[in-house]
Amino acid sequence: MKTANIFSIALLISALFSQSIVSQKNKVDKQKTNVILLMADDLGWGDVGFNGNKKIITPHLDDMSDDGIRFTDFYAAAPLCSPTRASCLTGRSPFRQGIFAAHTGAMRHAEKTIAEVLKNEGYQTGFFGKWHLGWIESEKVESRGYYSPPWQHGYDETFATKSAVPTWNPTKTPAGWNSWGSMDDGSWGGSIYVHNGVPAKENLEGDDSRIIMDRAIPFIEKSINEGKPFFATIWFHAPHEPVVAGPEYLAKYTNLPEDQKHLYGCITAMDEQIGRLRTFLQEQGIEENTVLFFCSDNGPADPQAKAGIASAGPYRGHKHQMWEGGLRVPSLILWPEHINGGQVTNFQANTNDYFPTILDMLNIPVHTKIPLDGISLVPVLKGITAKRNKSMAFGYKRIYKNTELFALLNGKYKICIPDKGKDMMLFNLEEDPSESHDLASEMPELFERMKAALQETKESWKDSREGKDYQW
Repeated sequence: MKTANIFSIALLISALFSQSIVSQKNKVDKQKTNVILLMADDLGWGDVGFNGNKKIITPHLDDMSDDGIRFTDFYAAAPLCSPTRASCLTGRSPFRQGIFAAHTGAMRHAEKTIAEVLKNEGYQTGFFGKWHLGWIESEKVESRGYYSPPWQHGYDETFATKSAVPTWNPTKTPAGWNSWGSMDDGSWGGSIYVHNGVPAKENLEGDDSRIIMDRAIPFIEKSINEGKPFFATIWFHAPHEPVVAGPEYLAKYTNLPEDQKHLYGCITAMDEQIGRLRTFLQEQGIEENTVLFFCSDNGPADPQAKAGIASAGPYRGHKHQMWEGGLRVPSLILWPEHINGGQVTNFQANTNDYFPTILDMLNIPVHTKIPLDGISLVPVLKGITAKRNKSMAFGYKRIYKNTELFALLNGKYKICIPDKGKDMMLFNLEEDPSESHDLASEMPELFERMKAALQETKESWKDSREGKDYQW
């Protein structure tokens, strides 16, 4: 055989082999659905375009709303950060886990997270952004909580802060921050970024949401190149204080008050990065088989809400309260291959539902011996179920401030201790979404039944956090 013919045959075999590898990689990509959890921090129900805000610039989230399903009645598991984050990853109330508030407790190692489950299913797992479920620096001793970083809970790749950082130049104290109510000396005692256990030193200038996405996208790209499905948790700091927007984002809001320019600017910057992520998924040809969840961890922060800078929309209250404004948050799910776009649902859902929903989407059985507070939303996404058949309970507790607040939502009725110093109240959210008329004295039988149901739930939570669930 001539040398030229041998060379041609070799090239043909090489080409066919390469095509086989690419084909196999694409086959692996499409065998399992990729999952991305997106979360904003202190984003009010009314501070996104898809919930009716005409001033905010959130085109990419608005497009996701058009292409996916928007939840109008979606709730955080608690009216503040750490407890809600625990619920997202486990499907269990933070009160089962002893995470009552921020910086109190941490993710228990006996808890099973989505990352751990999916890692066992062959997924690449990555965490990027604000963790707030335990310390991430092993040598740093703090007064509350304990060392429990994301890499101990199923995540292969991590780029994380323990808690809040400025939303622009996250390693630097923002000018004027002392006047916004920080430490008396004006310093910012925020977190550092830790990348796979090592403090990050590079690419920490500018918009914090972009800094986070600069780490998340390479992780996803690596997973694609290796032909493996991925689970990415991307939890932004925006728009948590210190709220700082860069010049190009401030310039988009010239007619607004200065503080609102910063708030809206950092939200727009976050939205831009979500758009960047979605464009990347489209370019890689995997958006159809990737499900994206988006929500906030609680309602708008107290100072911004009280000043009229941030908005809970038509709802009363803000972060740290059991009013609707503290619990009800913006929410979207996008899954192009399975969900018809343009849907809006008033199905009552919450962050506890993420865990069982993702397992249901991926046909992974739920461990029945561990009580979950969430339910699968897949029947809602498919248009099969229109009404929740399980009540939703919420809690928030700070012992050192003598604060203990609870709420139970069952259909259109809600009971709650909305704020410190308040008594338990009853509201009809269907007729009174602003919670202005307490029905406790007018509907005593319903009020007592709902209080009894809440007490039963609290007893179940207590059993869990005292270790009953970990004995099987």
